[in-house]
Amino acid sequence: MSISVGTFERAALKDLRNNNLAIFAGAGLSRGSGFVDWRGLLRDIAEELELDINKEFDLVSVAQYHFNANGRQTINEAIVEEFQRNATRNANMNLLAQLPIDTYWTTNYDSIIEDTLNDSGKIVDKKIDSSQMKNYKPNRDVVVYKMHGDKEFPDNAVITRDDYERYNVERSAFTTQLKGELIAKTFIFIGFSFEDPNLEQILSKIRIDLLGDSPKNHYCFFRKVNKSDEHYKNPDGSINEENFYYDKVKQDLKIKDLIRYGIKSILVDEYKDITNILSNIEKKFKANKVFISGSAEEYGNYSEDEARGLLHNLSKSLISNNHHIISGFGLGVGSYVINGALEEIFENKGKKINDYLTLRPFPQFESGGNSLKELWTEYRKEMISDAGVMIFLFGNKLVDGEIVEAGGMLEEFQIAKDNNKYIIPIGSTGYITERIFKEIKSDLEKYWYLKNSIDILESDTDPQNIISEINKIIEVIRRRV
Repeated sequence: MSISVGTFERAALKDLRNNNLAIFAGAGLSRGSGFVDWRGLLRDIAEELELDINKEFDLVSVAQYHFNANGRQTINEAIVEEFQRNATRNANMNLLAQLPIDTYWTTNYDSIIEDTLNDSGKIVDKKIDSSQMKNYKPNRDVVVYKMHGDKEFPDNAVITRDDYERYNVERSAFTTQLKGELIAKTFIFIGFSFEDPNLEQILSKIRIDLLGDSPKNHYCFFRKVNKSDEHYKNPDGSINEENFYYDKVKQDLKIKDLIRYGIKSILVDEYKDITNILSNIEKKFKANKVFISGSAEEYGNYSEDEARGLLHNLSKSLISNNHHIISGFGLGVGSYVINGALEEIFENKGKKINDYLTLRPFPQFESGGNSLKELWTEYRKEMISDAGVMIFLFGNKLVDGEIVEAGGMLEEFQIAKDNNKYIIPIGSTGYITERIFKEIKSDLEKYWYLKNSIDILESDTDPQNIISEINKIIEVIRRRV
């Protein structure tokens, strides 16, 4: 029996927030980047054996038959030719890379996972063979276990029956590690068919070892068997009801069988629905992360004490409501934000600084051949990518003895818009934020979550009213997403 999308999203979010989520990726994840699945990889090899790959379900044996007749070279060439070519990034992996997931397992030979993680700024510790399992890459953010090898080393790729039979001798460290993580972590299986004999054996061993206990919950996606699929159409255009019914029954039985291992299934109508689900999870997770954008040489309608109180108590309130604050340490704003956040964290001994506060002071020197302006733009993009909600306040600076608008905040606003962040401008604080507020107010259909708060944001200067309203807005966002 499958579970609802909402049930899955709630469970995944809980594990994300507890840093307890892992990904197991099969060939389906890489298909979004233009690579073939295992059946596609072996198509030409099967033809050389005079077999029809569409009729074969034991693909391990197909690879073994070819090895028996021709040796390893053609299989190696197939792996190299398919997976060495340039590939496009895919939406699902891009979304996963934005989440704090520190463990990936895959049977894929390509490098989509590690390349995407690297591009997102994460330090990746890749494990290709058992000898690497004892090594630890300093400051790593994520470990990618390639349990069937890598395109760079096709001789060592696990593909034939011989390879599988030797697996627990040559790659026993992978088996041991995966068993432990399947017991400790919650896995999401993406693009996986559950036909892999290694995984089936490991899942079975865990189930037996934990006999009498409820297995840990894991999740997988399946596309519903659909009558509209091309392969159910007869030559005359009618539907082959017998084949459709057979595949539907088989899928239902597979879903029920996976429950033995604690794996719950989410049925989707189309593969693109998985992207929508992952996008929803990202939005919901990041809705808890608030970036405070502001700088101030002066405070306009506010005295310095009032502004300090607003910033201090706003950050204190956000932390009290279990939000995570991201700050670029803007002049005249950042220090007050940090003090308020730290006060709330220290008053609650169960809270840890890193769980509630991220400080990202801007670089002050050019490096890597990039100008300071270019560095700041990339820095802003990276900071904002981690947030779901953007709060704008004030926005001025001193240049040659004169107060001018802070153009960097306008750039942050543009980045936030481009990335569909939830934007909350406190218009009454003036300066660049007032400009941002006016643009937002002119398009309230887009910024629906501000409709009932627009008057307070525009003209109210009472810090407590503003803080209360911001908390209401964020709660509206959290309920909606």
